[in-house]
Amino acid sequence: MAKDLGTFRKTYEKSDLDQAGLPGDPLELFQEWFHELEAAGGCGEPNAMTIATAGPDGYPKSRVVLLKEISDDGFVFFTNYESDKGRAIAANPRVCLSFYWPELERQVIVKGKAEKVAAEVSDRYFASRPRGSKLGALVSDQSRVIASREELDRKLEALDREYRDKPIHRPGYWGGYLVRPDAIEFWQGRPNRLHDRMRFGLQEDGKWIIERLAP
Repeated sequence: MAKDLGTFRKTYEKSDLDQAGLPGDPLELFQEWFHELEAAGGCGEPNAMTIATAGPDGYPKSRVVLLKEISDDGFVFFTNYESDKGRAIAANPRVCLSFYWPELERQVIVKGKAEKVAAEVSDRYFASRPRGSKLGALVSDQSRVIASREELDRKLEALDREYRDKPIHRPGYWGGYLVRPDAIEFWQGRPNRLHDRMRFGLQEDGKWIIERLAP
């Protein structure tokens, strides 16, 4: 049965975004917004972000992953390098990240290029993961077709026994990516759908230019 969603409406009135008060570095503004979200009580997973890649089949694909580090260079997340997203990044490193924080009526959209982080960075993060998450990385041939859930559970049980008294090291096919941004757009909801949109664009000299976009 069709459902009419045309009456779903929300007015945005919590804040505004004034170009005059913006820092020159968009990563600084991102961290400010992230801290404001935490101070406001946050949301279920404030570091959840959608990453979109261009697949070898010509279709874009987006999925939610977790941001694990914000550095002066960009945004870091971890995954299976042999997954759909890993293979897509290997073929085309241009990606788009998006964050949606409805509690503050804000979005952030990042365009940039993904590159693998150093092995020691991936090793350090993998070592910090709970034991179950480490085993999960070994169990799953991510994005591959499997016969059943039972097959997955059997593999987990077998590895649990195998590593009961042994350390679990990071597999070579699992690790982190750093997304170095070329452009970052900050979106603040405003009344009458006339939202504030500020785009930081990276110039050839390494400096950022700030432009206001029409909502």
